[in-house]
Amino acid sequence: MALDRSDVEKIAHLARLGLAETDVQPTTATLNNILGLIDQMQAVDTDGVEPLAHPLEATQRLRADVVTESNQREAYQAIAPAVEDGLYLVPKVIE
Repeated sequence: MALDRSDVEKIAHLARLGLAETDVQPTTATLNNILGLIDQMQAVDTDGVEPLAHPLEATQRLRADVVTESNQREAYQAIAPAVEDGLYLVPKVIE
């Protein structure tokens, strides 16, 4: 699918891009090159190719799931302006 000048102007208008007259021709050529590359990639036979989550099939090293910090809830709530039943009280924002 090749784009012409009017197609590029419509695309620029829809994208709210200000495209100068001198930029219309190079932009048309660039977009046509991109669409040509997409056509080439779609033409490649990918039957039997397994999709990859990562090109190197690397696995992540995971750290042990252990607690590293102690519970400091009481200390944090002791310095809070207003607390009730273990909850922070804040001013009402929405009426």
